[in-house]
Amino acid sequence: MTLPTPTLHTERLTLRPFTDADGDDLYALHSNVEVLRYWDSPPWTDRSPVPRFMAGCRQMADEGTGARVAIERADDQVFIGWCTFNSWNPDFRSASLGYCFNQAAWGQGYATETGHAVLQWAFDTLDLNRVQSETDTRNVASARVLEKLGFVREGTLREDCIVNGDVSDTWVYGLLRRDWKG
Repeated sequence: MTLPTPTLHTERLTLRPFTDADGDDLYALHSNVEVLRYWDSPPWTDRSPVPRFMAGCRQMADEGTGARVAIERADDQVFIGWCTFNSWNPDFRSASLGYCFNQAAWGQGYATETGHAVLQWAFDTLDLNRVQSETDTRNVASARVLEKLGFVREGTLREDCIVNGDVSDTWVYGLLRRDWKG
């Protein structure tokens, strides 16, 4: 089963499939130390991960396990990040949500706007019951985004990751269909 990557439009954003033209912007995003401060993988130091990332986008769609969209501002088509709906399991009717934005986009509501659009697409398209998301406990801004979207903090994974040499905990969030206010 395939899961075609959607093109979605919000008031301020266009969410669309990645293209090869996004490679430079993707590299700039993932090589930024501040952007990846709370990630469980280090910033990219060369361009070799770019083709693997793009191939992973295509593979998710082809295998029907998810969709990852590039996010650009609608008014000037500037790339500001990406959002992924992945680990789709039709038997469990569950999936995961994640996102990554460049620093210039922080604090402007883009993550919430993006998350809402992707979740609406997922709940409308799939017989989805549950979406899970995780964030480093130090990433309070990401936790606020998830809570604005209706996610409930369900627990803490203690010492789940080592980020830049620091052992860190992860908050686990869940959103159920019955709680979605799309």
